[in-house]
Amino acid sequence: MKAMILAAGFGTRLWPLTIGRTKPAIPFLNRPLIAFTIDYLRRYGFEDVIINLHHEPDSVREQIGDGSRFGVRIHYSVEEPEILGTSGALDNVRDQLSGDTFVVINGKIITDIDLAAALETHRRKQALATLALLPNHKLERFSEVKITEDGRIAEFAGFPNPQSAIRNQNGPQSPLMFTGIHLMEPEIFEYIPRGVFSDSVRDVYPKAMADGKVVAAHIASAESLWRELSTIPRYLEISLEFLAREGRDVVMDEGCEIDSSAVIRRSVLWNRVRVEAGVGLTECIVGDDVTIPAGTEFHRMVIFRADAADASERPEKALPGSIIGENLVVPFG
Repeated sequence: MKAMILAAGFGTRLWPLTIGRTKPAIPFLNRPLIAFTIDYLRRYGFEDVIINLHHEPDSVREQIGDGSRFGVRIHYSVEEPEILGTSGALDNVRDQLSGDTFVVINGKIITDIDLAAALETHRRKQALATLALLPNHKLERFSEVKITEDGRIAEFAGFPNPQSAIRNQNGPQSPLMFTGIHLMEPEIFEYIPRGVFSDSVRDVYPKAMADGKVVAAHIASAESLWRELSTIPRYLEISLEFLAREGRDVVMDEGCEIDSSAVIRRSVLWNRVRVEAGVGLTECIVGDDVTIPAGTEFHRMVIFRADAADASERPEKALPGSIIGENLVVPFG
């Protein structure tokens, strides 16, 4: 079996973290985020992994290479000139995925969902595709997935609300959300258009379901680890969660210089950050080569070099920022 990691997105909600990087290439605990996905797939025996690229493709290539140091073989699929979407990405490599069941996974997640159990569900239901789902206990802004009594996907709905809990004889149940992990049969390509942008949830699965094909739900254990890093607050929150397990609250990448009088709490510092005397940083994310001037204090800010981050080119979904001295500073609440 082969696996494909979706890594082509722009990561606009993570800007400026995604300046010069695609989303799965941002640092997470001193490693590129996508490395955690590669490790996850390798644990389940996947040795051939396809990674699709579009935005800043070299940011992945330079860190992952041919995959040999991760114990896998990496094949890259570069989408040019336009990004192709979650199913268009598959169309672009259909010749590599046409021989057997394959797995597709989003490159912005960290998880330990039991992939072998999901595959067992997929085969037992003789499904064209199977989606791994989890209960959305916190009613976060992930689209709700409704299923039938026999475990098929029935509908991809909107974001949950306080009334989204399903009530049955056992009391209220949380709505289900899609984890970004799919298992598919090569026959799925009969429903994927050729050479155009297409999305699995909006364009492909509904068409297959209308044709009577089984698009199955695998409901993973509610105890499963699943974290999705698509916004700045989520990135920091999850970084701090993992750091706390190690008894730490700060992570620094290579070459950081911290004055002994500086106070840094619950923060993430990327490469070659210089923190001068009397600085206070609390719940901050500091980008490569930033100098924090002496005596300044920041709380819940992303701080990037202004010459690396053109504030006038801020994506529509990105948080606004301002230039302070030599740095772009983006508050996030």
